[in-house]
Amino acid sequence: MTDITSDDQLYLSRAVALSRDHMNEGAGGPFGAVIVRDGQVLGEGWNQVTSANDPTAHAEVVAIRRACEAVGDFALQGATLYTSCEPCPMCLASAYWARISRIVYANTREDAAEIGFDDSLIYDEIPKPVSERIIPMDHVPSLEARAVFDAWVENPNKTAY
Repeated sequence: MTDITSDDQLYLSRAVALSRDHMNEGAGGPFGAVIVRDGQVLGEGWNQVTSANDPTAHAEVVAIRRACEAVGDFALQGATLYTSCEPCPMCLASAYWARISRIVYANTREDAAEIGFDDSLIYDEIPKPVSERIIPMDHVPSLEARAVFDAWVENPNKTAY
């Protein structure tokens, strides 16, 4: 754990304020997030699952989308994600894909579970073999799909991420 600074407290308070304000407005659940790099807020987000009818519109994902759009890049190295709650598996994966350098959060996933936002099923499902997961998954190999992957590997103009 790194030392928590007054700036960390400030940005975390902003994430919490976003969670309260937008929850009270009926945007979605009680979650807010702020992404900061070098003292500059790159993006803010709040839960919009129910207002946007989008199960992926979690506060962290919304903030990541906005931050990436603001900086014109899909990578946010050097940025800190401040969030009112420990990220769920989807939001944590999104932070990794965005190359977020640090996450600071207020409530824990156990706190979230106590109020009806329990991610334990997802955490439990991820390490299971595909054949043992609740959602059936069928692997159907495709030469056409493999050809697309091969074309990607051979493409000299691709942007690796």
